Amino acid sequence: MCIALISTAHPDYSLIVIDNRDEFLHRPTSEPNWWPEPFSNVLGSRDLARSTHGTWMGVTKEGKLAVLTNYREDKACQAIGQYSRGVIVNNWLTSPPDERHTTHSFVQSMVASEEAKQVGGFSLVCGYLNEPLAIVSNRSADMDQIAWVAAEKNQTRGLSNTAFNDRSWPKIINGEKLMDSAIQSHAQAQEDEDALIERLLQVLSTDTLPRLPGDEANSIDTYIQHLRKSIFVPVIGNKDDINRVAEETAAAQVEDEVNKPPTNGALGPDYNSGPYGTQKQTVLLAQRDGRVRYFERTLWDRNVRAVPTGQGDRSFEFHIEQ
Repeated sequence: MCIALISTAHPDYSLIVIDNRDEFLHRPTSEPNWWPEPFSNVLGSRDLARSTHGTWMGVTKEGKLAVLTNYREDKACQAIGQYSRGVIVNNWLTSPPDERHTTHSFVQSMVASEEAKQVGGFSLVCGYLNEPLAIVSNRSADMDQIAWVAAEKNQTRGLSNTAFNDRSWPKIINGEKLMDSAIQSHAQAQEDEDALIERLLQVLSTDTLPRLPGDEANSIDTYIQHLRKSIFVPVIGNKDDINRVAEETAAAQVEDEVNKPPTNGALGPDYNSGPYGTQKQTVLLAQRDGRVRYFERTLWDRNVRAVPTGQGDRSFEFHIEQ
């Protein structure tokens, strides 16, 4: 149950985006980095469980941004589509930089796309930094159902695993309030940029998930209706299950195929089971002059072992190329 929070409320930053990726913890995922050729202008982590190596959040040297959240289903297995949702994000981020596709034209083509309808339900935030961002779903019937954010100053909006106009999710409402408070406190204290990132990570680490009694409390399908209540998702799964999956994952030595060309979108081994929780936390800071800071913290490694705080941090800084 991922969450993305988008704000234009900080006086020193034109845009701030923060994101939690909640996932089955043994699902193989790359560290954030600049992608290999021919897409070396794209920055972000990649999902290695599908051969398309899609991403849920990324940015380019030309200032393209994309963030994706899936739709909550009643059972975890129902959220899986024929193809990877990440390919939709890739399509936006990897379109030729010398052909400046407008956000509007990309969204228009996606709404009409048959490929988009063959993946699990999702919402996609896409656009260029320092411009309005579109929020489009593959359940959108036409352009009238597209929402726009970051079109004005002092706006903070959240998006999770439901429709953008669904204001009933506590994690979204709480996330917006906490992000606004963190931004205001940072600006008033005149702290440095690392302090802002730390404040935003604290927002992403807000855990208000109810603890359920009994053996069923360790099941993701039991918890799935409660994930809407908490920004951060602690590990769901008992210790025996976590240890078993860790041993199996380590023994399998899942090959990192990120530099191999994709073949199709099919899943390999079953990575949609086992312990589940917040796997990665990402902070993007953009300034009006084109400077971008991209920070990501990895909380769990591919063997389902907790990463000590700070050891899974990666930070990048660049200026948008005109």
